[in-house]
Amino acid sequence: MSSQLSRGPSGVFDIREHEHEDVLRRVEHVFGVDLERASVVYGESGATEGFRTSSGTWMRIERRHRWRINSAIWVGLEAASTVQGVRKPEWFQGATWVDHARGLAWRADEVEFISAPVVGDPITAKTLPDEWWATLRQSLAALAEHPTERVGMTQAHLTKRIDEVFPGVDTIVDDWATAHADVHWGNLSTEGHLIDWEDWGTAPRGLDAATLWQSALPDPAVAARVQEEFAEDLQTRSGKLSQLLACANAIRVAARWGMPTPLSEPAKAASAELLKWLQG
Repeated sequence: MSSQLSRGPSGVFDIREHEHEDVLRRVEHVFGVDLERASVVYGESGATEGFRTSSGTWMRIERRHRWRINSAIWVGLEAASTVQGVRKPEWFQGATWVDHARGLAWRADEVEFISAPVVGDPITAKTLPDEWWATLRQSLAALAEHPTERVGMTQAHLTKRIDEVFPGVDTIVDDWATAHADVHWGNLSTEGHLIDWEDWGTAPRGLDAATLWQSALPDPAVAARVQEEFAEDLQTRSGKLSQLLACANAIRVAARWGMPTPLSEPAKAASAELLKWLQG
């Protein structure tokens, strides 16, 4: 297959569409497993895929352009293996290599297979038992105390995103903690596992709770439950700023699409109250 065909017309190699059987065979050889092709699950961006293996584990495979590798994200899953007290898939081993023909770098990680499905949406979240919420609280509390040099979100990023929608707000964060940095219903299993550890690192206290709250906004009852469960973080100044950031992101997406979204309208209403609190 030519390099042009492998990458596609746009020059972006979409793992969902472009042939890469050689990559799968290499993973099988390196890890000594067979990949169950029918079990494949693709990531939304066309950069990742996962398979059940003959060893009863899960294989996550990712491609990145060689000139766009973010070193922290690239090893996020491996680095998360040091975090204790958090319910998450166990990491076993990984491998990376350069694919000169495609101009890519590949990474494969073998992790614990989690049979529980992801929560997925606020409708399913309504059915979660109290024990699930307690497990998540415990996980995020343990993660917050984990020392790390990784950065999940910077002050500069938070300030920029808020200022784009709500100029003039004092965005200085006074309380930082270690965070997963991408907590939403698609990254939580129905048994309380936190998955997808690319972005974790230090962030404003309350960022994880605020991100989950944002994904619950289409359902007021679930959004209220998140507020109740994580009030200790969300009622702090850093927690309020994290929520305002979540609102700003939802409003920015709607503006880019040129139409309201299920998140943008409740985000506008919530932001009014947050601004009163922060500017009061």
